[in-house]
Amino acid sequence: MTASTNAPDSAALERDARLINARHKDVAPGEIAIGVIIGRTSEFFDFFVYAIASVLVFPQLVFPYVDALTGTLYSFAIFALAFIARPFGTLLFMWIDRVHGRGTKLTIALFLLGGSTISIALLPSYAQVGTLSAVLLALFRIGQGVALGGAWDGLPSLLSLNAPEEKRGWYAMIPQLGAPLGLLVASCLFAYFLAILSPEDFISWGWRYPFFVVLAINVVALFARLRLVATPEFERLFESRELQPSPAFATMFRERRTIILGAFAPLASFALFHLVTVFPLSWVTLEVGEDPVRFLGIEALGAVVCVLAILASGVIADRVGRRAVLGVSAALIAVYSGFAPRLLDGGQVGETIYMIGGFALLGLAFGQSSGAVNSNFPSESRYTGAAIVANAAWVIGAGFAPLVALFLASRFGLWSVGLYLLSGAICTLGALAINKDFARRAA
Repeated sequence: MTASTNAPDSAALERDARLINARHKDVAPGEIAIGVIIGRTSEFFDFFVYAIASVLVFPQLVFPYVDALTGTLYSFAIFALAFIARPFGTLLFMWIDRVHGRGTKLTIALFLLGGSTISIALLPSYAQVGTLSAVLLALFRIGQGVALGGAWDGLPSLLSLNAPEEKRGWYAMIPQLGAPLGLLVASCLFAYFLAILSPEDFISWGWRYPFFVVLAINVVALFARLRLVATPEFERLFESRELQPSPAFATMFRERRTIILGAFAPLASFALFHLVTVFPLSWVTLEVGEDPVRFLGIEALGAVVCVLAILASGVIADRVGRRAVLGVSAALIAVYSGFAPRLLDGGQVGETIYMIGGFALLGLAFGQSSGAVNSNFPSESRYTGAAIVANAAWVIGAGFAPLVALFLASRFGLWSVGLYLLSGAICTLGALAINKDFARRAA
């Protein structure tokens, strides 16, 4: 093992995992899949715990001096900070990766993620410290974003590179399962505490418990990921530069066309992602007066539907091609955008149709949106290029979606949210149409 690929600082962290894997010549795709699902579920659980609290907790706890709508908009503005911070986290932790090794990088990133989340759980209220509460919340949210950018481990790329040729669509959807699974756990936790506690107790201390759960889940995810990055297969791909970090700015300049198209290709699913998870909860809570426990139950049911749709996307993609799935799902999202958002004002039946239909479409689109252009990168740029594409797509397509959607809906009505979603579908269809080479490779 060369010093360039495994710095001494990382050796102590990875030694045990390497000994465990030494008895195996190869790592099975199924083993990689389990590690990827655990890792992504932990990240998205952290994500959704914060997102739900942005609607149900922070407007009252941190911004009680403004009306509920304005407080939620402020909360969504802080929510977006993590997406802005992610690229900086990627740059910082890729340097740590090159100098100190993958084990050190992952350990620091996941403990920073857990520490930032626990700090939010201990956040003092506005009544206790005034506006410092909002400042602290923003700092902790930035910490989460930096950590999420640093937690990029290349495991989805390892999974796709080890997948059988005829199963590429199936294995491409596996990392995406973490999103609905994380939402399912987060929704159920918040619904449980809302149901058993009085509103006063929930705002005082009940909402903090889901944040504490994050730390335990992150520890499990850390060991699952450390085990995989120490496998012989990961080492072989790292040595061949398939999973080795390259200079970020040089990669951005050299692969700018692939990065731009890769960032816009999944925008239909990324825009829909927040418009069926975060935004509807804020709208029905503020404007409709819906019981949040009931609506969180609908979100949990929607998450199950999303899991099934993601699984279906893998089967369909292996039969008709990933590009076809991305294109058709984007067209369906465009149709959905024309009428569905207004269902949120259609009572319980309308809300349920909006949510279940939206989650079904999200699963089909989101299931194949990850790494759709990764094969276009040369091997020496794939690891870094994939991370840049993921960060750019989340910033452009998702980071500001709850803020923009709630602002538009409150000012112009729900029809304007449909236009916002339509713009994401158009971006996806445009990216697929522009790059014929990308279309051919992704198929």
